[in-house]
Amino acid sequence: MSRDLILAINPGTTTTRCALYAMSSSQLLSVAEQNLDHDETMMTQFANIAAQLEYRAKCVEEFLGSELQESDRLVACAGRGGMLTPVPAGVIAVNQALVDFALHTPVYHHASNLGAPLAHSIAQLHGVPAFIVDPVSVDELAPIARITGSPELPRFSFVHALNIRACGRKLATDVGKDFKDVRAVIAHLGAGFSIATLMDGQLVDSSNRMEISPFTPERAGGLPPLPLIELCYSERYSKPELLSRLYGQGGVFAHLGTKDIRRVEAMIEAGDGKARLVYDAMLYQVAKAIGAMAAVADFDLDAIVLTGGLANSTGVVDSLRRRLHRIAEIKVYPGSNECLALAEGAARVLNNSEVPMTWPVRAVAE
Repeated sequence: MSRDLILAINPGTTTTRCALYAMSSSQLLSVAEQNLDHDETMMTQFANIAAQLEYRAKCVEEFLGSELQESDRLVACAGRGGMLTPVPAGVIAVNQALVDFALHTPVYHHASNLGAPLAHSIAQLHGVPAFIVDPVSVDELAPIARITGSPELPRFSFVHALNIRACGRKLATDVGKDFKDVRAVIAHLGAGFSIATLMDGQLVDSSNRMEISPFTPERAGGLPPLPLIELCYSERYSKPELLSRLYGQGGVFAHLGTKDIRRVEAMIEAGDGKARLVYDAMLYQVAKAIGAMAAVADFDLDAIVLTGGLANSTGVVDSLRRRLHRIAEIKVYPGSNECLALAEGAARVLNNSEVPMTWPVRAVAE
């Protein structure tokens, strides 16, 4: 039997996660999923992230070669959206202009910028369309959420929109509402955290990863500004060194030397008091941020959703449930399921339930 398949591609620093989904009349069916691991030492030999494209594309093709049956038909490719300029939520068709932007002039350099170029590369080989879905630069902040005490430094959005919006759709199904009628605070808790308020189908406010965000397993989150300014001018660190200490080597790692929360929990179990304090402080900040985002919705919520890798931890979930259950029901959708969310976005276009945007795309606020 022939199958119409959608390929999802989610590039990380040293991995490229690939997944195939078969389209059916009612839902997508998982066919295959694999983390393609890339040797860290080899990856450092590339001049930059853009230079990795040909190598990674070859790895994805090898994955397809091992999984596609002779009667299968690839119908679309969907890649993780990278560090783009602010865009509305939704599906964006990948064209050469988007590929060039992602490779050469992204807002920040990150492996996720390879999502659109990889999808485009594979799609061209197979003669199918390529898309990205809900990139991290989705910016739907309400005007009031952008104002700060400095007109030169307005707030902006960088958020795990892909997983958060997918969780919003799942919540809508669970509570029997249309997606646009759901009111929720959704906390994506992974290596990085995003805590967002979903109202009227939009992420109207969120804790930007380097603004008011809690610290995470590897990110420093929001910091006191005056000491940070002093540190910037102290000449103790170069700019790249300081950025690394804030993003990648901050948070739990800076305190305890590990980014693995399972290891931290084992340290706590063994009686490590410092590990207990840092762990509790992280979740204390997460609970505060969720409470703040609940206030955005006037504490009128269908649920608080915990998602991301840390939502697999009983300790994390129990701690947050204890602090937050009086605000709203706690729903737990562990993991990120980003590949499925990518494929679902492509399927919405193929099923004519969503019209893709064409790059260049600008957020309404601009």
